[in-house]
Amino acid sequence: MAPIERVELRMVDLVPRVRRTDAIQSFVSQETPIVTITDSDGASGTGYSYTIGTGGSSVMRLLADHLAPRLIGRDADRIEAIWHELEFATHATTIGAMTSIALAAMDTALWDLRARKQGLPLWKLAGGAKDRCPLYTTEGGWLHIETQALVDDALEAQARGFNGSKVKIGRPHVSEDHARLAAVRAAVGDGYEIMTDCNQGFTVDEVIRRAGRLRDLDLAWIEEPLPADDIDGHVRLSQSTSTPVAVGESLYSIRHFREYMQKGACSIVQVDVGRIGGITPWLKVAHAAEAFDIPVCPHFLMELHVSLACAVQNGKYVEYIPQLDELTSSRMAIEDGYAVAPGEPGIGIDWDWDAVRAKSEPEYTMDITTGEG
Repeated sequence: MAPIERVELRMVDLVPRVRRTDAIQSFVSQETPIVTITDSDGASGTGYSYTIGTGGSSVMRLLADHLAPRLIGRDADRIEAIWHELEFATHATTIGAMTSIALAAMDTALWDLRARKQGLPLWKLAGGAKDRCPLYTTEGGWLHIETQALVDDALEAQARGFNGSKVKIGRPHVSEDHARLAAVRAAVGDGYEIMTDCNQGFTVDEVIRRAGRLRDLDLAWIEEPLPADDIDGHVRLSQSTSTPVAVGESLYSIRHFREYMQKGACSIVQVDVGRIGGITPWLKVAHAAEAFDIPVCPHFLMELHVSLACAVQNGKYVEYIPQLDELTSSRMAIEDGYAVAPGEPGIGIDWDWDAVRAKSEPEYTMDITTGEG
């Protein structure tokens, strides 16, 4: 046993390199909590999570005041026990985004530490199903982007060997969404997947209407069509369309996923490490989905999700949205349109610590061992 001696907290606010808009919001800032855990052997692991512009300060206070101090002296290898203890310690604020984002950063750091000490890359430690996973791109499909630019981006991705492109939908009239998507389909042909994302922007009746109107385009899926807590609405939609329904980006508990899968309210699971509370619950959701013959196509966090999608048998896609370029010394490897799982021990992220320190916000940089900012 090597007890945990130190927990370092930082937060970096990253500006997305392209403008990101969807049916309900603009994504102009990415607050990125970063947690580094060091044990008595001097080994360390680093984890992170994210917000889309709000709540980062609350996450950092939750980490500093209520979660990180509970790690000191604990056996870092008892990840399952630690995760449940931390969840229970914050049970009054679970289940919800703030707690899940905080738990995710800590849990991911523990898995990074374990993998480094065992000399294994995360994808092998967590299952080792395959060493690469197909990519689809989202970065060129935001709602404000004009039709020709959507087409150009999809053609470029197709030329690189990507398996598909995601296009945001939610224009005022379904005819506008159809025209944009039809232009992409005409350009890329039938063998290239087109994913769509509604970002919870519709009512049940409206999304049933739109799914019917878009049916001729043979979409890979329609994502987050309704508010995430409307399970019955998702059941109605799933029974009304042959287009697969994808959910998970805004679900924060393994029990939420269980309900969706049991009720036939989804056909694709997009479980997100940063929203579900870390790698520990992520793997549980992925394995549960396999029991329902449901593929896992994780949302965002490609630098981390490449390892997890490769760890499990039903990992189908990795979503290409570069997130950490400003903070890392290397990039996710891509070969012929596939994301390649990192080979080095740990979660596979090569942090540029000079850049991290330079961009860290001083008021949220804390050392839990000393209590000094």
